[in-house]
Amino acid sequence: MTELESEVLPLPPRYRFRDLLLGDQSFQSDDRVQVEFYVNENTFKERLKLFFIKNQRSSLRIRLFNFSLKLLTCLLYIVRVLLDSPEEGIGCWECEKQNYTVFNQSTKINWSHIFWVDRKTPLWAVQVSIALISFLETMLLIYLSYKGNIWEQIFRISFILEMINTVPFIITIFWPPLRNLFIPVFLNCWLAKYALENMINDLHRAIQRTQSAMFNQVLILICTLLCLLFTGTCGIQHLERAGEKLSLFKSFYFCIVTFSTVGYGDVTPKIWPSQLLVVIMICVALVVLPLQFEELVYLWMERQKSGGNYSRHRAQTEKHVVLCVSSLKIDLLMDFLNEFYAHPRLQDYYVVILCPTEMDIQVRRVLQIPLWSQRVIYLQGSALKDQDLMRAKMDNGEACFILSSRNEVDRTAADHQTILRAWAVKDFAPNCPLYVQILKPENKFHVKFADHVVCEEECKYAMLALNCVCPATSTLITLLVHTSRGQEGQESPEQWQRMYGRCSGNEVYHIRMGDSKFFMEYEGKSFTYAAFHAHKKYGVCLIGIRREENKSILLNPGPRHIMAASDTCFYINITKEENSAFIFKQEEKQKKKGFAGRGTYDGPSRLPVHSIIASMGTVAMDLQNTECRPANSSKLALPAENGSGNRRPSIAPVLELADTSSLLPCDLLSDQSEDEMTQSDEEGSAVVEYVKGYPPNSPYIGSSPTLCHLLPEKAPFCCLRLDKGCKHNSFEDAKAYGFKNKLIIVSAETAGNGLYNFIVPLRAYYRSRKELNPIVLLLDNKPEHHFLEAICCFPMVYYMEGTIDNLDSLLQCGIIYADNLVVVDKESTMSAEEDYMADAKTIVNVQTMFRLFPSLSIITELTHPSNMRFMQFRAKDSYSLALSKLEKKERENGSNLAFMFRLPFAAGRVFSISMLDTLLYQSFVKDYMITITRLLLGLDTTPGSGYLCAMKITEDDLWIRTYGRLFQKLCSSSAEIPIGIYRTESHMFATSEPHDIRAQSQISINVEDCEDTKDIKEHWGIKTSHHRNSCSSDQSEHPLLRRKSMQWARRLSRKGNKHSGKTAEWISQQRLSLYRRSERQELSELVKNRMKHLGLPTTGYDEMNDHQNTLSYVLINPPPDTRLELNDIVYLIRSDPLAHVANDGHSRKSSCSNKLGPCNPETRDETQL
Repeated sequence: MTELESEVLPLPPRYRFRDLLLGDQSFQSDDRVQVEFYVNENTFKERLKLFFIKNQRSSLRIRLFNFSLKLLTCLLYIVRVLLDSPEEGIGCWECEKQNYTVFNQSTKINWSHIFWVDRKTPLWAVQVSIALISFLETMLLIYLSYKGNIWEQIFRISFILEMINTVPFIITIFWPPLRNLFIPVFLNCWLAKYALENMINDLHRAIQRTQSAMFNQVLILICTLLCLLFTGTCGIQHLERAGEKLSLFKSFYFCIVTFSTVGYGDVTPKIWPSQLLVVIMICVALVVLPLQFEELVYLWMERQKSGGNYSRHRAQTEKHVVLCVSSLKIDLLMDFLNEFYAHPRLQDYYVVILCPTEMDIQVRRVLQIPLWSQRVIYLQGSALKDQDLMRAKMDNGEACFILSSRNEVDRTAADHQTILRAWAVKDFAPNCPLYVQILKPENKFHVKFADHVVCEEECKYAMLALNCVCPATSTLITLLVHTSRGQEGQESPEQWQRMYGRCSGNEVYHIRMGDSKFFMEYEGKSFTYAAFHAHKKYGVCLIGIRREENKSILLNPGPRHIMAASDTCFYINITKEENSAFIFKQEEKQKKKGFAGRGTYDGPSRLPVHSIIASMGTVAMDLQNTECRPANSSKLALPAENGSGNRRPSIAPVLELADTSSLLPCDLLSDQSEDEMTQSDEEGSAVVEYVKGYPPNSPYIGSSPTLCHLLPEKAPFCCLRLDKGCKHNSFEDAKAYGFKNKLIIVSAETAGNGLYNFIVPLRAYYRSRKELNPIVLLLDNKPEHHFLEAICCFPMVYYMEGTIDNLDSLLQCGIIYADNLVVVDKESTMSAEEDYMADAKTIVNVQTMFRLFPSLSIITELTHPSNMRFMQFRAKDSYSLALSKLEKKERENGSNLAFMFRLPFAAGRVFSISMLDTLLYQSFVKDYMITITRLLLGLDTTPGSGYLCAMKITEDDLWIRTYGRLFQKLCSSSAEIPIGIYRTESHMFATSEPHDIRAQSQISINVEDCEDTKDIKEHWGIKTSHHRNSCSSDQSEHPLLRRKSMQWARRLSRKGNKHSGKTAEWISQQRLSLYRRSERQELSELVKNRMKHLGLPTTGYDEMNDHQNTLSYVLINPPPDTRLELNDIVYLIRSDPLAHVANDGHSRKSSCSNKLGPCNPETRDETQL
């Protein structure tokens, strides 16, 4: 033991000195042993193996050197062939040489020409040196790679070729006569190919490149072809030395002609050895090349499935965006591409699609179109893998769009996948802007870091809620967020289609006020003054601004806001100002002084005329004057206090600066006590007082706080159930509650958190308490406790369990007392075996309700926008068929809004959330679109920002005549900004070509041909045996009706002799109308019998009160000379009533006195004209 200890060497002095510095005195005298650890065995063989094989960089250098040697040997062989002269004689080295020409005419093969060549001594010396190096390297690699089976190493093709090309040269060192022996050195090309393959593999390992299979296979194929050609060329040239002498070029020409299967026959081998070599080479090519091509095709197909890579060079020189989706459908793809490339400055962008699933057949077909094939790249991969993100060059991307799969049954799981994708992209490329679409509002706070987030359910429910108080809000928003040329329907003979299509081209744009011709002249003026005069002069609608020092966007900040040059103006127009051309016209002189009192908008010749003059979107505007008249020189006068008899009243001017005595309407700032203490009924019972405040319980994190009408105390959960009484009240149906306003019924599958956003806009503080509609939630499943906790603070909000395909549930929830029924798309039906069948149940149920309750306004949400053509379907209506043809024509013309002329969409009766996908896409160019949309929908409330509302044009308002005068009236009286009109027109829908006006007037539209009512009864699950005689669809069971119809038809037949040609069509139409009315009577009896069975009164059901002979549409920012019509509904952006709530009561009273209309509780929330 002591001997071993004595053998241990002491530690070096540096370790002892370190111990002294560390102050470790206890171990100063101890001897320590330094141990070195090696990653590999510290043997000579292992170190050689590490250098030649294992280490990528060193082995790469060795293989590169080996590859260079093989290429050099091939080059030396070509030099030897070019220097060879058989005419001088052939034989061994230092032997007597035979002349080549002696045997030229002999039919025998002179083998000496094949076995012996003329090799110069310097050339021999170089080849021997290379052979020695190659031989030693080969033997060393055999030794290093030996694993116990020497025969496996010996019988490798590369080893055999190496021995053939090196051993003969080494032998010639010791036996000089063999120096002229022919050695097939050209076979080294195959060894060079093998070395190149290994070198490429080492190179990829060294640079950590993984996606190289395609490159390797192409390289192998090219090298194989080159080796076959080189081997055949050199072999045939050498063998033909014994026959007809061929040069290297002729041999190469022969090989090319032969391998390409052309075979001219002008050059052919003459002796059998060369012919045999050709046969062998063809057989080898037939075996090797198909295998190589098969491998290449397989890799190519796999590459097509996975999409390959997005080039790094292209990513650095070109701009691209990445679209991440779970599954790519053709509708989503086309919506994205059409909207993204609708903007001129995005034409040079590339779109890289990153999707984990294989490309769909329809998607593949679309991406093969030249329009998209050069700009859209599909990559199969996951956003959670850094390798796939690297393939998509996410770190160089201009933006990343992450879309959720809304067709999933479990939408929460789809959101979780979206959240993980967003996190992965943010982790990999933190500087890449993120545009995220989320489905559930409770998951939104997980992606707050994203630059732009659109929550589908938030927008959907808020839009459906506004549809109930502002008709067709969904259509208005959809048209605003879609890029359109404004050329849709311009070739239609229908006037409404031309106007509707033209106005659909309006979008929201922005410009800095100091750089704008539209708004520059209004610097220092009030916002209302600028909005009115910009619309009057240029036809643009100024809707909001953003201060330079404040990033918040304010919609209609009111007349107190003074415009500054640094303000960013947001306006609605056909195109942005930068693409507009201005054409100025001199104002015509008025011939009569009487025209002065009629205002500026007197004739169409003096109004802004908008016309598209180029396909690039440039708008030419006729401007009636170039100066803006000051307010004190306006020719509009205030109306007299008591009217002026027969004289049409004029409109007050819009003031340049706000007048504190007439700023805001008194309806929203007046004392609320008068409204809250009104009597609810004749008995004099007081209405429960509502308070204004923020909802105490939000169902999810991230909901924007909104000031709402609330109950003083939370309602018990039992009182929220509409159809069941409790100890607090005994009401069991909607009739018993005695609501004054019409109900709003929402049919949904579950009470999700998004449904909370349906209630908030309808209970917002700016809505008059008199106009609050009761809300009934018709739910398939019982709501959870946390949802009831969130809604129990809102007044007149109830729920009931039931479905829309059950007539009893609809009647109990008060459908006959409702103005609006909102049918929300159910999550369980969003996915179907056939994609577009997901809406089948919803469409059929809504069609049935439409037949049973024709006067009810039904707002339906669909999964697929293309299915809206089945809403209120009429198979034999020629007008619907004409609209279908128009839709196809617009789609062929490249319109992004081909479905806009469908009557249910134009009227705001149908909506699909996928229409709002373009909101996220537009945010890439217009980063303010999401904010403006949320402000319009009431999802966000910014202090000082206005809100969207609507007013109806009555007979008392028709004196205003035009939209331009209405704009002035609203700006001067209540500081409201109109942005559009919802117009309803009477229209006759013919089932065939009418030949008589009377026949046309008798047609009943929006109903199909009579169907068997028994099917309807079975569909609604109703037992009809006890009233079958009164509800059957067979006319034979109605003897009175049948007798009257027969008498009516007989009476018409007597008169048919005089007008047989004209009245034939009229008779058939009258008969069809009567037949349909009998069907309505049967449906009416069905509903009334069910109401009697449920114990409900039938007085509220009016089966004949329908409005089916009308069509409705939205006009966004119509021209100022647009005539107002009766029952037009004008969309307004009303200023925030709390923006100046600090004013004293005197200013409020004075503002009331300056309004034209009375200010009383009954009409507080309406603009009086």
